[in-house]
Amino acid sequence: MTDVDIRAALVRHWNASASGDQVAEHEIYQENVLVEYPQSGEQIRGRQNIVALRSHHPSKPAGFVVRRIVGSGPLWVTEYTISYDGRPVHTVSIMEFEAGKVARETQYFAESFEAPSWRQQWVERST
Repeated sequence: MTDVDIRAALVRHWNASASGDQVAEHEIYQENVLVEYPQSGEQIRGRQNIVALRSHHPSKPAGFVVRRIVGSGPLWVTEYTISYDGRPVHTVSIMEFEAGKVARETQYFAESFEAPSWRQQWVERST
């Protein structure tokens, strides 16, 4: 696969994730994919387990917005925000491709926080 093909596959994947299309969302993964959540220490092995886990999530995501996708060759990173129960969760997904499919994905999740006032003179507010 070329970088253009991988980017197109990622766009399809994230659009399917946002719309709740479980079939299209998981086409990107190899059967024996490994997905890791380092913050909780969890590893999910196999596409079937990923589908099962995501389909049983008690809070279906809403407000899914991709901020950017960067990468080349086998390594791609997506920054996006998901809203769970009205709370935005900033997420980074690192995907490693082998033979045109994701063999490994690592996801990091972070909730928003208020910027401290002591540093306001040096920063700009982003949206």
